[in-house]
Amino acid sequence: MNKMDMTCVTWRKSTRSNGSGDCVEVAADLAGKVGLRDSKDPNGPVLTFSPAAWTTFVRATKAEGSRH
Repeated sequence: MNKMDMTCVTWRKSTRSNGSGDCVEVAADLAGKVGLRDSKDPNGPVLTFSPAAWTTFVRATKAEGSRH
């Protein structure tokens, strides 16, 4: 498995972060992928998703959140 170069990636925290440090960060400027990492461990593992899979996940999460 090839390791992706993360040196020029722009990470952003969710606008719903509450300041407690328990956040995830997303990078959408990877070549054809969306990256997800734990903000407390910026050098740790990165999960990658296809843009279509990420869009499906976000839509499902928003739909679930609107039910509560």
